[in-house]
Amino acid sequence: MNPIKLTEEEVALLNTKVGLHSLLKPKRVNLKKALYEAKFNTEIRRRQEELIKLQNWVIETNQKVVILFEGRDAAGKGGAIRKITEYINPRHFRIVALDKPTPDERQQWFFQRYINQLPKPGEIVFFDRSWYNRAVVEPVNGFCTAEEYEIFMQQVNEFERMLVQSNTFLLKYYFSITKGEQAIRFKDIKKNPLKRWKMTPVDERAQELWDEYTKYKKLMFEQTNTSHAPWVIIKANKKLEARLFAINHVLANIPYGEKVQ
Repeated sequence: MNPIKLTEEEVALLNTKVGLHSLLKPKRVNLKKALYEAKFNTEIRRRQEELIKLQNWVIETNQKVVILFEGRDAAGKGGAIRKITEYINPRHFRIVALDKPTPDERQQWFFQRYINQLPKPGEIVFFDRSWYNRAVVEPVNGFCTAEEYEIFMQQVNEFERMLVQSNTFLLKYYFSITKGEQAIRFKDIKKNPLKRWKMTPVDERAQELWDEYTKYKKLMFEQTNTSHAPWVIIKANKKLEARLFAINHVLANIPYGEKVQ
């Protein structure tokens, strides 16, 4: 095997705290992988400093921000949210991951329990799955009726229009992975005792129902990709690249550089 020749910049990078962590974290040293991780994690760290500035602008100008994270099971939604929120002020953001509705919530207007989670002025709310459960997960798994699905699809665009018109920033991200990558991640989750809790009965059937998920995902994009609330599809087979893309998109689409009036 030919030795890997490192540039002075790469040697310096590997000698940083981030580089040493990437190099020594695995049981076996993988120089190429360590360099890849160190480069992306260093850039993510740099962009996290900008996220602090963004949040300060949100707080100081009383902005309301809603960011949705959708995608197949094990697509990396939670990891991306953790990177975005790692260093920002926890008093001014919330992560919402709602469980299945209670009997009372089942009797309410579908959007009501999500409305209850919307941000107050000066706050950012991250939805780790959102109302779009009804667009994909619920119909695929039989958790809603065909009528409930159709009503949702008729109402969601107007619901989001009202959010935007009420001076709320709304960003919608879909993390896209391949069937093979999902299978690899499920295998990793199952063999790791610290991650097994992530596997739910819905996750267990995800590979079997792959094509059904694809059908409803395509319908969701076709009918809910609007000018006021467009979808941003993130290729997420490579986790670090997906996280950096999401961070950069948030920074580029919220005008935090504007002066406080």
